[in-house]
Amino acid sequence: MLLICTASSGKNFQLATRLQELAGELGLPSEVLDLTESGLPLYSPQEEAAGTPEGFEAIESQFQRARGFVFCAPEYNGSIPPVLTSAVAWLSVSGSDFRALFNGKPVGLATHSGGGGQKVLVAMRLHFAHLGANVLGRELQTNGNKPLNEDSARNVLTQLAAQLG
Repeated sequence: MLLICTASSGKNFQLATRLQELAGELGLPSEVLDLTESGLPLYSPQEEAAGTPEGFEAIESQFQRARGFVFCAPEYNGSIPPVLTSAVAWLSVSGSDFRALFNGKPVGLATHSGGGGQKVLVAMRLHFAHLGANVLGRELQTNGNKPLNEDSARNVLTQLAAQLG
């Protein structure tokens, strides 16, 4: 199963759902996880000391079941949105086997950003490569003047499917 995570409920959510539709056309099972609806509090040592947040187990289960990922995130001040880094932080401190969630798994990157999105793509590439993921070289980048190139999206999804086995 391919887990398509979105770090915004707007255009990146729309991008994630379109990628899910395209994955379905290719016979690639997928789920969309809207991190903005996850209910996870912003990670901090104080929140960690208070215990595992409600709903964490469901999110961890989705990440455990995933054999690969697509992360759709807007650029926030030249980097990754807090909801995405916070979710990864929660997975790293509260999960049963954090390294297994990402290590060796294929990851596709996508953004819909008003400012272009190149910086968030670079930041996510560094972030997920650091976690041991195999980040695809090709990225999906859209904005108000540049709609999704569906041929490119199919190509990315086909590459991910090939790595899923």
